[in-house]
Amino acid sequence: MKNNWKPEITELQTRQLLAEDMGGSDKVIRQKERGKLNVRERLNVLLDDDSFFEFGQLAGKGSYSDTGDLESFTPSNFIFGRGDIDGRPVVATGDDFTVRGGAADASIHRKFTQAEQMAAELRIPILRMIDGTGGGGSVKMIEDMGFTYVPYVPGWEYVVKNLDSVPVVALSLGPTAGLGAARVVASHYSVMVKNLSQVFTAGPSIVEALGEKQNKESLGGSHIHTRNGVIDDEAQDEYEAIGMAKRFLSYLPSFVGEKLERLSNFDPIDRADEELLSIVPRDKSQAYNMRRILNSIVDKDSIFEMGNRWGRAIITAFARLDGWPVAILASDPTFLGGSWTADTAEKTKRFIDLADKFGLPLIHMVDNPGFMVGLDAERSATIRRGVETMNSVYKASVPWATIIIRKAYGVAGSAMSNHTRFQYRFGWPSGDWGSLPLEGGVEVAYQAELLNSADPQKKISEIKSRLEKVASPFRTAEKFAVENIIDPRATRKILCDFVKLVMR
Repeated sequence: MKNNWKPEITELQTRQLLAEDMGGSDKVIRQKERGKLNVRERLNVLLDDDSFFEFGQLAGKGSYSDTGDLESFTPSNFIFGRGDIDGRPVVATGDDFTVRGGAADASIHRKFTQAEQMAAELRIPILRMIDGTGGGGSVKMIEDMGFTYVPYVPGWEYVVKNLDSVPVVALSLGPTAGLGAARVVASHYSVMVKNLSQVFTAGPSIVEALGEKQNKESLGGSHIHTRNGVIDDEAQDEYEAIGMAKRFLSYLPSFVGEKLERLSNFDPIDRADEELLSIVPRDKSQAYNMRRILNSIVDKDSIFEMGNRWGRAIITAFARLDGWPVAILASDPTFLGGSWTADTAEKTKRFIDLADKFGLPLIHMVDNPGFMVGLDAERSATIRRGVETMNSVYKASVPWATIIIRKAYGVAGSAMSNHTRFQYRFGWPSGDWGSLPLEGGVEVAYQAELLNSADPQKKISEIKSRLEKVASPFRTAEKFAVENIIDPRATRKILCDFVKLVMR
């Protein structure tokens, strides 16, 4: 035999081909019949062409003949490696459902640990494509082992580190239970696919044993979890889910502390949209479209909204101003008038914390009539969630600009910004603020005057007319209790100048 390593190279190539067969052709076909991409197809859609370098491709379980020759090979059902998205490096991971349904007893835990560790130590974003339980194993595995163990999650310490240091994205691309569900939730951004993904603590068979009969979709479908805050967004198919993940990453730096990336901007910063002059109705009881305002003031086609199916009184979105990425909080007056529910407060807090962690300037577009009131609001601990959100506002260290579009009342209204910092804050002429709405307290405050009046209805009209003048935002500006009243059409220019100033 020649003095070279060609036989081993041949064996290497054979093992690589076996690994790429995943769970075998029958199971790969079955995955396709379910309307799902297989894990290697998902990686190809996610990553730039020819950029994926796999770690642990040869890991799995081999069967050998009596002479020690390889007869068959089942690869590990967890695949990870380094790849690029739009030229930027990421750690890409995926569960292979074709190998024992992605169950943990067919995986190699060290691969999961190494993937998370790679992201943590090399400061690279990590993207998880989760399809299977990814945890727990099975009762049969316990019998095969011959003992049980006190549960722990290998590598979870790196999951925690990554949440504090790099962008983490998780896509639920099938039934996802136990540790798999935990891996989805332990992220900065998560997506489910409608009618394809389900997320649950434990699946229907276990729930049924406890006396509740459900199927996968009714127990943990996207119609539940994208509306309760467990998952951020819902996609119509896997391609859309992967596209959403890539777009989310495009606004963030690769690690905490890295400079933000400015893209070329061909949208004039002094573009003034005439519609803004009339978009807010004079009738305070009428709503308007805040998303149209946002689209008018940011760079064209730059908005990426997340979490629009829950906490709906607040809009949380990324966008660009003169090419710079920014985080936007904006009240939505079409839902409960913009009042903060417990869900709205929690959603706001999470988004503020995300922007603060990755250093994105935060723009707050305010139309907040206050915390939601009533029995449901009390039962859902609205005031506690609201105060926690206010604390996040005061803890945030990123540059912060506030535009008061209309209402700002009470404690919730005061959470528009941290009043102890320099206030880069402006009001539109439609601004309406105070400790409470003036309309609601007239009859009580002027009760004696109304009782002594010969014509109470005429009197109350006179009082309200006087109060309207006192409540003019220009009176507030006279006292420098708001930094400026601005022409709504100038909002884009003012915010682009703000971002230019703080990103020097």
